Amino acid sequence: MPTLESHTLLQSFSFSSELQHHLYGRALLPEEIPFSVDLLDKHFKTGYISRVQGVSREASRFQCNRCGNQIQAQFFTFPCSRCQTECTYCRSCIMMGRVSSCSYLYVWTGPNVDFGVTHSPLAWTGSLSEGQSHASSRVVEAVTNKEQLLVWAVCGAGKTEVLFKGIEAGLQSGQRICIATPRTDVVLELAPRLKKSFPGIPVTSLYGGSEERHLLAPLTVSTTHQLFRFYRAFDTVIIDEVDAFPYSADKSLQFSVSKARKAESSLIYLTATPSEKMQHSYAKGTLKAVTIPARFHRKPIPVPNMKWCGNWSRSISQNKAIPSAVSSWVQERLDKNTPILLFFPSIKVMQMALPLFQKLNPNLEAVHSEDPDRKTKVSSLREKRIPGLLTTTILERGVTIPNLEVAVIGADHDVFSESALVQIAGRVGRSFENPNGNITFFHYGKSNSMVKVVRHIQRMNAEAVKRGLLDV
Repeated sequence: MPTLESHTLLQSFSFSSELQHHLYGRALLPEEIPFSVDLLDKHFKTGYISRVQGVSREASRFQCNRCGNQIQAQFFTFPCSRCQTECTYCRSCIMMGRVSSCSYLYVWTGPNVDFGVTHSPLAWTGSLSEGQSHASSRVVEAVTNKEQLLVWAVCGAGKTEVLFKGIEAGLQSGQRICIATPRTDVVLELAPRLKKSFPGIPVTSLYGGSEERHLLAPLTVSTTHQLFRFYRAFDTVIIDEVDAFPYSADKSLQFSVSKARKAESSLIYLTATPSEKMQHSYAKGTLKAVTIPARFHRKPIPVPNMKWCGNWSRSISQNKAIPSAVSSWVQERLDKNTPILLFFPSIKVMQMALPLFQKLNPNLEAVHSEDPDRKTKVSSLREKRIPGLLTTTILERGVTIPNLEVAVIGADHDVFSESALVQIAGRVGRSFENPNGNITFFHYGKSNSMVKVVRHIQRMNAEAVKRGLLDV
């Protein structure tokens, strides 16, 4: 982001506390600020707010200073009625309102807001496992010392609880903290848990359509997209599911996190599947990390079975038949009333397969990203009203169902990355009552991702045994 255009701070100026609370830690267009142009101008000239061009140009290349976009094809030049000249706007973040070369983003550069947290704000009284407790101490350390930390935890390890002591330490030292996640579902799940665990602390939840987007709070839960509107706001940023799409593949979202952090701040990554780049940084010692290789129930993570099923794609699309190895696996679980998830590489293949599987049981249903009844169908599976669901990778995260068993049909397909398969395998064996379970990868030839996942889980289980975190 270019240098801010600013004036020397006039200490004697009586600034607007309402404007301070609206703009503090944010970078907003004038139309997003419900105050007069005259008031903005007075605060700008006295150094209490600064500004930067919305879209800047250097050496004939455009850059959006809200989302960081530098892809030239995503800029559009047009005759602008406001500035009466050729103007350029960014199409990458247009859904958040048009930002252009004749518009400014305003930021607060006056006194900081004091959130006044002096008491111990944590009301959660649960207990941590040994692995969680060690990771919790490392999180407190990272928050206190303004460090970066990777928390590499197996699916179902209880990552959220590991954050509580670190959040408490940050709040008590006057920090402003953000938990950012790529998915709205996670924001909606996390916000109530944080409000319950920190009952005296204002918690803001931000996502597309949120009514809290103008509220100022010491603790924020946000989608990574919403961080485009922040600037040097947070002392600690915690990124949950750092490996998840779209954050992992979108440089503008990574820019938004960087822009939202204060110059001196801590950055904590939470994931079950760190990228190869992160793993390499950890191995080199350039990224501090702590692992939680075991779940709270102290049982090993189920290791996937890899089972050849022939040409699954041709069988389903041309022969209109379920591969026999797959139908046997499904029938065995239907006979035992075991809930099942069947993952497919695409909506098209899944929809062709659904009527074939419904011959085994007509109550089987299917879900995908555009299905308006997705949540209802998942609830039906959880409450045993249906025996199973066919699904795309949309359910690779965030689904916890007791006694669940999982099959991936076409696990060798490119869409099933190592990260996706680790998450899918992580749906199995999550409860105290049913810590075991079957996860099977049906394939027409093992992929590198499949092999890596098996090694990944075996390695985590071995580390958990070595550290005495499993009852074996």
